[in-house]
Amino acid sequence: MRNLKLLKCLKSVELQSPGSPQCFSVRTDCGSILISSQFSITEYEPQTGQVVNEVSLTAEDYLPENGEGVVVGIQDLPEQESACLATARGDVILYNISTNQLECVGTVDSGLTAMSWSPDQELVTFCTGQETIILMTKDFEPITEVAIHQDEFGEGKFITVGWGKKETQFHGSEGKKAAQKKAVEVQPAMPWDDRKPRITWRGDGQLFAVSAICPQTGARKVRVWNRECVLQATSEAVNGLEQPLCWKPSGSLIASTQRHPNKHSVVFMEKNGLLHGDFTLPFAKEQAKVKELLWNSDSTVLAVWIEDMKPAEERNSSTYIQLWTVGNYHWYLKQSLHFGSEPLKAPACVCWDPEKPLRLHLLTKGWTSYTYDWGWSTDRSTGDDSQDNACVAVIDGDKVLMTTFRQSVVPPPMSSYELQLPAAASLVTFHSQPQRTNELAALTAGGHLHIYSQGSENTSVPATNSSGFRVVSEPIVLQRTYSVAVTQEGVLALRLLLWLRDDVFVVVACGDDLTTSRLLVLKPSESQDSLEIRSDFLVGGHVISLCHNPKTDTLALQLEDGQIRRVHCASSQVTVTEWRDSTGCIVNFYLPCVHTALCTINGQEHVIGLTERHHLYIGDSQIASNISSFVVYDEFLLLTTHAHTCRCLHLTPMTIKDVKAALSSEATQNDESVRRVERGSRIVTVVPQDTRLILQMPRGNLETIHHRALVLAQLRKWLDNLQFRDAFECMRKLRINLNLIYDHNPKVFLENVEIFLKQIDSVNYISLFLTELKEEDTTKTMYPCPMSAADQSASGSGGGGQKKVDTVCDALRSAMENLDPQKFCLCILTSHVRKTTPELEIALQKVHELRVTPPNAENAVNAEEALKYLLFLVNVNELYEHSLGTYDFDLVLMVAEKSQKDPKEYLPFLNMLKTLEPNYQHYTIDKHLKRYKKALHHLSKCGEEHFTEVLNLVKDQRLYSDALALYSSDSQQHKELTVAYAEHLLKQQQAEQAGLLLWRCGETARALPAFISCVSWRHALAVAAQIPLPPEQLVQLARELAEKLLDMRRHTEAALLLEQYAKDCEEAISALIEGAAWEEALRVIYFYSRPDIIETHLKPALLEAHSNQVGFLETQKALFTRHKNRLAVVRDQKAKAMLEHVDEEGPGCADADLYSEASSVMTGSRLGSKYSQSNSRISARSSKNRRKAEGKKHSLKEGSTFEDIALLHALNQIIHVADRMREEIHSLLKALVLFQFDSLATSLQADYSELLQLMEKGIPDIWNEGLQQGQTPITGPNSTANSIMASFQQPRASTVHQQDAEILIPPKMQHNVKWKLCILK
Repeated sequence: MRNLKLLKCLKSVELQSPGSPQCFSVRTDCGSILISSQFSITEYEPQTGQVVNEVSLTAEDYLPENGEGVVVGIQDLPEQESACLATARGDVILYNISTNQLECVGTVDSGLTAMSWSPDQELVTFCTGQETIILMTKDFEPITEVAIHQDEFGEGKFITVGWGKKETQFHGSEGKKAAQKKAVEVQPAMPWDDRKPRITWRGDGQLFAVSAICPQTGARKVRVWNRECVLQATSEAVNGLEQPLCWKPSGSLIASTQRHPNKHSVVFMEKNGLLHGDFTLPFAKEQAKVKELLWNSDSTVLAVWIEDMKPAEERNSSTYIQLWTVGNYHWYLKQSLHFGSEPLKAPACVCWDPEKPLRLHLLTKGWTSYTYDWGWSTDRSTGDDSQDNACVAVIDGDKVLMTTFRQSVVPPPMSSYELQLPAAASLVTFHSQPQRTNELAALTAGGHLHIYSQGSENTSVPATNSSGFRVVSEPIVLQRTYSVAVTQEGVLALRLLLWLRDDVFVVVACGDDLTTSRLLVLKPSESQDSLEIRSDFLVGGHVISLCHNPKTDTLALQLEDGQIRRVHCASSQVTVTEWRDSTGCIVNFYLPCVHTALCTINGQEHVIGLTERHHLYIGDSQIASNISSFVVYDEFLLLTTHAHTCRCLHLTPMTIKDVKAALSSEATQNDESVRRVERGSRIVTVVPQDTRLILQMPRGNLETIHHRALVLAQLRKWLDNLQFRDAFECMRKLRINLNLIYDHNPKVFLENVEIFLKQIDSVNYISLFLTELKEEDTTKTMYPCPMSAADQSASGSGGGGQKKVDTVCDALRSAMENLDPQKFCLCILTSHVRKTTPELEIALQKVHELRVTPPNAENAVNAEEALKYLLFLVNVNELYEHSLGTYDFDLVLMVAEKSQKDPKEYLPFLNMLKTLEPNYQHYTIDKHLKRYKKALHHLSKCGEEHFTEVLNLVKDQRLYSDALALYSSDSQQHKELTVAYAEHLLKQQQAEQAGLLLWRCGETARALPAFISCVSWRHALAVAAQIPLPPEQLVQLARELAEKLLDMRRHTEAALLLEQYAKDCEEAISALIEGAAWEEALRVIYFYSRPDIIETHLKPALLEAHSNQVGFLETQKALFTRHKNRLAVVRDQKAKAMLEHVDEEGPGCADADLYSEASSVMTGSRLGSKYSQSNSRISARSSKNRRKAEGKKHSLKEGSTFEDIALLHALNQIIHVADRMREEIHSLLKALVLFQFDSLATSLQADYSELLQLMEKGIPDIWNEGLQQGQTPITGPNSTANSIMASFQQPRASTVHQQDAEILIPPKMQHNVKWKLCILK
C-alpha cells in the first residue's frame, strides 16, 4: 500500500547539440550520460548540467554528414573505460572515453538493427540486416551466428506422452467446444510497428530473448536463446503482439504488449514462450501505442512509454510515461508523466539508472534532460485522536483507493471505497489539523488539486447499500477543486505536498537552476477556484522530504545531502533555519533519508529518518542498521526490522542512547516492546486510540496485530480514565491477565469499585475477573510498566498489608452487597470461594439461606442454581466435607443430593451422627474430616468417661500442647497429659525438656534419669537435693556426672563437681590441669593448701603443654608454607593452560575473560582429563556419586581436578585454627612466666608471633584481587550475550561459587585479642 513519490527532479535545457538524440547510456562509475545522435557522441553530467565531452561521428565517416545516420545502440563499458556503439550501416565502434578516440572494431555488411550487451558485459548480441543473430565476446570475438527465424521450437520443446486425444481432454472453463476449436489465423503486425527486432537479456545473463517479425505470418514472435546462442523456446502464436520487449531483471517474466479487439494490454511470457498474466492499459481502442517497456533494476517498477495515435489531420500526438507496480497480483498505475503534443518536448530516450533502482533518466527530442528520483511512501492520515479513521490512500491511475482501517481491514487490491479523479493522480496528502485528519487532497497530473472531506451533517448515510450489505465506512466526497497557479515548465513541477491548516498547502518545486529548490506556500485565491503562491522561498539544495508535527506545528525539510532545516511559515513570509538541538549544535543526517518524521524524545523534538540502506537515524546519531519501516504514533516509535521483529518503543522516558541500546540488545522474556512478525513485513499504519497495528507482507496481503506495548499503553490510559469496560473487553479478547486492572493502581481501583461494577455490569465478567485473581503483581512480572519510579511508588499496594486476593474479594463483595445482592449473588459466592483461605462454610450458609428464604425478584438466583454454581467452582467431595463441617445436616443433604454419591454411603453415616450427643457428634465429624484440633476441643467437653479417647487422640496426632491448654494445671488429666508429653520428648531425644515437664508435675524420680542422660548436671543435682538422695548416692551421682563432663572436655565444670560434691580436691585439680585451666588450678591448689601438687602435677603439665604447642606450631607453619607454594604452582599451570586454549580459539574467544585464577572451571570443563569429564557426567546421575565427587573436590592429591580449591580450603582451616589459639597461648605464657620458665615462654611467644605474621603476609597473595574479580556476577549491565551464554554452559563454575563461597573470601584475623606479654623479650 505504498505510493511512488517524487523526491528530486533535475531538469536541464542547456544541453544543445546538432541533430536529435537517438539512444543513450548511463555511466555507472560517475553517473554521467552518454548520448548519441546522428552526428556525435555527447557525455553529459545531469547533476551539474554541463557537457563533459563531445566527439563527432561524422568526422571519420562513421555516420553521413547529411544527418541520415542511425545509431541503433550505445552501451557504457566501465571495465574498458569505453563505450560501444552500433550503427545501422553495420559499424561497431568503440569509443575510448579517457582518450576521446573512436575505433571501428568490426563491420557487418548487411547492417545492424539492434545491439544488446549481457548484464555482466561479457557477451554482446547483434541483429543484422539479414535477420541473423551474431554473438560475440566482450573483445568482439565472434562466437556464433544463427538465423533469427528457426523452424524448431527449441531445446525446451514440450513433451507429450500421447495419452488420449484432444477431443477427450478436459478443457476447463472453455468447455467442450474447445475440442472442435480451429487454430486462429495470426494477424500481421500493426502498420505503425517499426518492424525492427528487439533484444533483451535476463538479469543473470544466462538467457536472452529476441522479438522479430516472422516472414511467413508477418506477426511478431519471441524466441529465447541461451548464453551459447542455442534456441531454447519459441513463443506461441499471439495475435496483436507488439514491438516492446523487456525481460524482468529478477528473471521470472518477459514483458511485451498485445492489442486485443477491445483493449490494450501489457502481457507477460515465461521463458518457455507461454503467456503468463497481463494487465490492461487505461486507453480506449486504437487510442495509443506503446513504444517501449522498461523494468527498473530491482524489478519493482515497470515504465511504459506510450504515444497517442491521432487522426491524420492532427500533426502531433501526445506522449506519456507511466510507472506501474504490482501488489497482490494487481497492477497499480502509480505515476503518469504527460509530455504534451509538442514534438520537441516528446521523449527521445528513456532508461532507468543501473545503480539506483528508482532513478529515471529521460531525454527529449529538444535536448531537454530530466532525471527523476522516486521514493516509496505510505500516505496515511496522521491524527492521534479517536476521530481519525486510520485512512491510507493508494494511487491507482485516476483512482485513489481509500481504506479506513478503524472500521475494517480490507486487503488490497480491494479498498473501503474509491475516489474517481478526472486525471491520473500524482500526489495525495491528508489534513494535519486535529479532528480533520480524514480529509484528503489529491493533486492530478493536470495540475488540479481536489479536496475531499466528509459530507455535510444533513447528509444521511444509508444503513445498507443497494446490494444489501451494511455500510461500514462512509466515503468522503469531493468538496472543491483548485487549479494550481504555479508557472513552471516541465513535467511534475510540484512534489512533496503537505496540507498544514485550513486551505494552506506547502509544496516543493524545482528552482531556477540545478542546485536550488523552491518552497511554496499555497492558499486559495479570492475567487476560490485556484491556489495562488502566497510565499516563495528559495532553498539552496534539493529538498527531498518534508515532515510536519501537528502537535507542535513544527515543519522540517531535508536536503539531498542529509542537511535538516526548520521551516517557519506562521507569518506571511517563510523562513528556513538550521536545525539545532537543545545545546545549540547544528544537527544533520549523515546520509540522506527517504522517509522522515518528527518525534519527541525526553521532551525534546527530533527528526528521525530511514535511509535506502535501512539505516535509522535520529538527528546525527545512527540508531540501527536493519530497519525496514517505521512510524511515529503519539509517544511511540514503531519499527520493523530485518530480524523479522516489530519493536515498539515508548519515547517519553527515553533518551537517544536508550533507544539505541534498546534496538541493539536482545529481548528479555517479558519485554513488551518486541514481537515476532512475518519475514519482510512493513508497517502500514496504526489505528489511533486503539491497539491495532496494520502490517503488509511482501506479497501484498495485510495482517493486523495487537502489539503488546500498544495494548498495554492503551489499557493504562483506559484504567487511568476509569474506562473499565473498554479495558476489560480488550484484555479478555487479547488474553491479557485481568489482574492488571487492580495491579495498575490498587488505590484507585479500591476507591472506584462501584464504578467498576456498574461499567462491567455482567455477572459472568465479574466472576471471570475474580477467578483470575492471584497474588502475583503483574506490573512487576508479566507487564513491567515503563513509567518513572515516582509513578510506580504512587501506584503501590492498596491492601494495607492484607493479601491482594483477599482485599479485592472483600472490596467487591462489599460493593456488590450494597448495590444489588440478589443480582450479584453468584459473584458474591465467587468472592468467598476465591479467597486465600476459601470461605466455603460462609458460601454454603448463604446457599442455605436462599433455600430457607427464596428471593422474590424475577431474575434472582435460587438455591439450586447457586449450589450448582458452587459445585462448578469447588470439587463436590470437598464441598460435601465443608458442608459436613458446618454441623448442619440439612445443608449436608442438599449438597449430597447434587453430588454423585450413593445415598447408601452417606445416609447411614448421617443417621448415626444424629443419634450422638452434640459434643461427641461434633467430635466424630471433626475426626472424620481430620480436623483433629477441633475434634480434641469437642471431645474434651464430653466428660471424664471419654478421657481415654482424649489421651489416645493426643498421642496419635501429637496434640500435647493443645491438650494441656484445655485442662487446668492442678487436674489429674493435666498431669497424665504432661507425663505422656514427656515420654514423647524422651523418644525424640529431647531429655532435658522431658525432665522439666516431669519435674514440674512432681515426677522427680523420673525427671532425674532424664537430666542425667543429657548431662544437665545442675538440674540433676537440684532434683537430687529435692528427692532427697542419701549423701553416698549424691557423691556417686557427682562422680558419674564428672566423668561424662570430662569425656565432653568440659574440665572446669567436672572440677567443680569433684570439688564441691565429691569433696575430692586432687581429682578436681587433676581435671583442671588436664583442661589447661592453669589459673583455676592454682586457686584450688592454694585454697586446699596443696602446694606439693605444683611440683608433682602442675609444672610437668606446663612443660608438656609447652612442648606440644611448639610442635604443633612448627607443623602448622610447615603445612602453611607447603600449601601456599603448591597453590602458586597450580595457578601458574592453569594460567598457561588457559592462554593456550585462548590461542587455539582466537583472541576473540567470548569465554576467555570468565576464568579466574582460582576457579577450576577451565580445568574441569575444557582442559580437564577424561576422568574429570566422565566424573561430571556420572555425578549428574545419582546423589551418591555427587557426594563422592564433592569429597574429591577437597582432595589434596597433586594433579587432581580441584586441587586449587582443596589447597584454599586447607589454608583457610590452618589460619582459623592458629588464630583461635591466642587466648590459649596467652594463658600458657602467664603460667610459664609465673614459674620462671622465661626462656620457654619467650621462645613460644616468638614462634607463635612468627606464625601469625607469616599468615598475615600470605593472605593477600593467596586471596588476591584476581580471585575476587573472577567471582563477580557474570550477569548485569556490563555483561555480553556471549559471556552470559558461556556462564550457562559452565555448570562447575556455579557449583564453586555457591558451595565454596566462604573459601574464596579471605579470613579475618582476631587483632583485637591481646595475647602477648610485654615482660617477655
